[in-house]
Amino acid sequence: MGELFRSEEMTLAQLFLQSEAAYCCVSELGELGKVQFRDLNPDVNVFHRKFVNEVRRCEEMDRKLRFVEKEIKKANIPIMDTGENPEVPFPRDMIDLEANFEKIENELKEINTNQEALKRNFLELTELKFILRKTQQFFDEVRIPVGFFESTSTVPKFGAAVSTVPSGSEFLWCTCRGIKMELNFSSAFKGDYVHKSVFIIFFQGDQLKNRVKKICEGFRASLYPCPETPQERKEMASGVNTRIDDLQMVLNQTEDHRQRVLQAAAKNIRVWFIKVRKMKAIYHTLNLCNIDVTQKCLIAEVWCPVADLDSIQFALRRGTEHSGSTVPSILNRMQTNQTPPTYNKTNKFTSGFQNIVDAYGIGTYREINPAPYTIITFPFLFAVMFGDFGHGILMTLIAVWMVVRESRILSQKSDNEMFNMVFSGRYIILLMGLFSTYTGLIYNDCFSKSLNMFGSSWSVRPMFNKANWDALLETTPLLQLDPAIPGVFGGPYPFGIDPIWNIASNKLAFLNSFKMKMSVILGIFQMLFGVALSLLNHIYFKKPLNIYLGFIPEMIFMSSLFGYLVILIFYKWTAYDAHTSKEAPSLLIHFINMFLFSYEDTSNKMLYSGQKGLQCFLVVVALLCVPWMLVAKPLVLRQQYLRRKHLQQSPCPCAHPPMLPAPLSSVPLQFDFGDTVVYQAIHTIEYCLGCISNTASYLRLWALSLAHAQLSEVLWTMVIHIGLSVRSLGGGLGLFFIFAAFATLTVAILLVMEGLSAFLHALRLHWIEFQNKFYTGTGFKFLPFSFDIIREGRFDD
Repeated sequence: MGELFRSEEMTLAQLFLQSEAAYCCVSELGELGKVQFRDLNPDVNVFHRKFVNEVRRCEEMDRKLRFVEKEIKKANIPIMDTGENPEVPFPRDMIDLEANFEKIENELKEINTNQEALKRNFLELTELKFILRKTQQFFDEVRIPVGFFESTSTVPKFGAAVSTVPSGSEFLWCTCRGIKMELNFSSAFKGDYVHKSVFIIFFQGDQLKNRVKKICEGFRASLYPCPETPQERKEMASGVNTRIDDLQMVLNQTEDHRQRVLQAAAKNIRVWFIKVRKMKAIYHTLNLCNIDVTQKCLIAEVWCPVADLDSIQFALRRGTEHSGSTVPSILNRMQTNQTPPTYNKTNKFTSGFQNIVDAYGIGTYREINPAPYTIITFPFLFAVMFGDFGHGILMTLIAVWMVVRESRILSQKSDNEMFNMVFSGRYIILLMGLFSTYTGLIYNDCFSKSLNMFGSSWSVRPMFNKANWDALLETTPLLQLDPAIPGVFGGPYPFGIDPIWNIASNKLAFLNSFKMKMSVILGIFQMLFGVALSLLNHIYFKKPLNIYLGFIPEMIFMSSLFGYLVILIFYKWTAYDAHTSKEAPSLLIHFINMFLFSYEDTSNKMLYSGQKGLQCFLVVVALLCVPWMLVAKPLVLRQQYLRRKHLQQSPCPCAHPPMLPAPLSSVPLQFDFGDTVVYQAIHTIEYCLGCISNTASYLRLWALSLAHAQLSEVLWTMVIHIGLSVRSLGGGLGLFFIFAAFATLTVAILLVMEGLSAFLHALRLHWIEFQNKFYTGTGFKFLPFSFDIIREGRFDD
C-alpha cells in the first residue's frame, strides 16, 4: 500500500544472457514490461552494432506491410483486429516471413502495373469511341456528300485531338482553321477525373501536318486518326466497342483478383505488424547489450522494481526454456550511486491523476507522490469553482457514459485526438461531476435557480397578517427585514444555502463574503497539508536538518499568521449571531493591524480579551522564523563540513581512516558556502512571500464560482426567461427552439468553456500552491521495455 503514496523501490541489475537464449529472454521481458534497459554502447555508432542487419530486415518487412496496408485502405477493405497477442517468432522464422511479404508485395505491384496499363488502354479506347461518335454527328450536321474527299483533292485532310488544356484548341484553330467543338468530356484515371476538350483539325500538306503534331505535343494533346468515309468510321467504332468490352471483362477479373489478395492480407496484417515490430524491438534492445566473446553471452544492465525481481527471474527462466538452452540466464543486483528512475504503479482510475502530476514534473526518486491526494483535492477544488447541481449532473452523465462504454470505445481506437484526450480523463471528469453536484447542493444552485427542498427558514408570517402583508407589498416593492426580530429567522437551514437568498437584494454581498472566507480556509488548509507532507520526505530521506531548520519554522510561520486567520474566521462565525451581527468587527482590518502593530483605532473593537498581546506575540514569532530558515541551515552545514574535513586531515595511527558519525557521513566532500547561502535565501524568500501570494491565489475559488453563477444566471435570464414571458400559443412553440438554444449555450459555454477554465485554475492551484511545498519533481520517468504499445496499435511511439 505504501507504493501508492511513494514511487516504487528500484534497483540496478545485471543480466547475463546466453547467446542462444538472449532473443527469447528479451522477448519474455518485453511481454512482462518491468525492466528498462540501459545502453552499454553509447559510443558505438548505430550502424556498427551487432544486430543492425536484423533490424534492417525488420524495417524492410515493416515497409512492405505498410505498402500492403495502404493498398487495403485504398480499396476500403476493413482490417480485422481481434485483439490477438501473437507470440514473437523465432529468428529462424524471419526467412519465411520475408518470403511471404515479398510474395504479397510483388503480386500487388504486378496487379497494379497490369491494372494501370489496362486502364490506360481502356481510357484511350473510350476517348476514341467518344471522338468517333462526335465526329459522325458533326458530318451528319454539315451534310458532306459521300465520296467528297475522294473526288476533291484540294480539300484539306482532317483528324481529331483531345487536350486537357483548353487554350490548345484556340492555338490550333488559329494555325490551321480547325473546327472547335465545345464539349465536356471527362475521363477517369487513377481515381482522378480529368476534363478534356475535343476538337477536329483540318490540315493540308505534310508540312502543316508536322506543325500540328508539334503543337499537340506541346499542349500534351492526344492525337487520334479519323477515317474519311462513314462506313470506315462505323467499322472502326464497332471494333473499338468490342475491344472496350473485352478490356472491361479483363479489368473486372483483375480487380476481383486484387480484392481477394487484399482481403486475405487484411485478415492477418495486424498480427504480422505485431510480430515484425516485436522482433524489431527485441533486436534493437539486444544492440544495447555488451557482447562477451569469451563467455559467449550478452551482458545487459536494467532498472527494475525490487518487488518484481521474482517475476523477472521467472521470465528469464521461461525464455531459456523456450530457446532450448541448458545454461540458465543470471540476474545480479548491483550497487550504484546513480539515481534510479521514478516508477509509480497506476491503473485505469489513477492513471489520469498521475498524468496531471507528471505534467508538472516527474517526481524525484522515492519522494512523496501527490497523485493519491490529488484524486480528492483536484475534483473538489474544481467543484468549488464549478458548483452547480444541474451542470454537475450533466457532467456526471457524460462521464458515466464514457465509463460504461469504455471497452467498446477502446476497441474502436479512434484517431480523434481531442476525444481521446477527454476519454483518457473520464474518471477525472466523473469525480469532478460528482463533486460539482455536491457543491451545487451546498450553494443551492441549479441552472442559476435554488431548490426549495426543506422550506425556507425565513418567514414573515408571525409579523403580518395576510391583509396587512398584501397592502404592504402593493406600496413597497422592496423590503429589508431585520433578522434579529423574533419569528423572522427560524434557525439555520438544514443543508446548504437557504433558497430565500435567491430573491434577496443583498444576495451577492452575502455569497461573496461566504465564498471568500471559504476559499481562504480551503487554501490555508491545503498549504498546511503540503508543508506537513514535506515532513514525511525529510523523515524518509533521513535529513534531520531539514526538519529542525526547515519544516518546523515553515510550519510555525504559516500557522502563526494564516492559521490564526482561519481561527479568527471560525471564531467570528460562532461568536456572533443575527442579534449581534451589527457589532461584529472586520477581520480584514484586524489582520492588517496585526502586521502594522496598530491598535489605536477603537472603532473596530477586539474579538476577545488579550487579542492584542497574542497577535503581537504571533507576529514576533513569525518574524523570528525568517532568520531561523535563512541563516541557521547554511551555518550548520558549514560547521559540519569543516568538522569532517578536520577529521579527514587529522593524523591517525591506525591503518584505516576514522569512522565518521552518521550525521557527518552524509555531508558532501565538496561544499560551497556561497551557493548554499544563495539557495537558502531564495528558498526562504520564496516561501515567505509565497505564503501571502498563494493565499491570495486561492481567492480564484471565490472569483470563478461567482463568475460561473453569474454567467448561468445571465444565460437563464436572457434566453429561457424570454420564452417563459410570452403567454400565448406562439410562446409555447417558440419555447421549444429557445430551450434548444439554451441547451446548446449551456453545453458550449458553461460546461465546456467554464469547465475548462475551472480545470486549468484547479491545475494551477495544485502545481504552484500545493505541490511546491513538498514536491521537487526533478526525477526521470521509468520507461520499461514493453510490448504493450505494440499491442495497443501505437506502433510509431
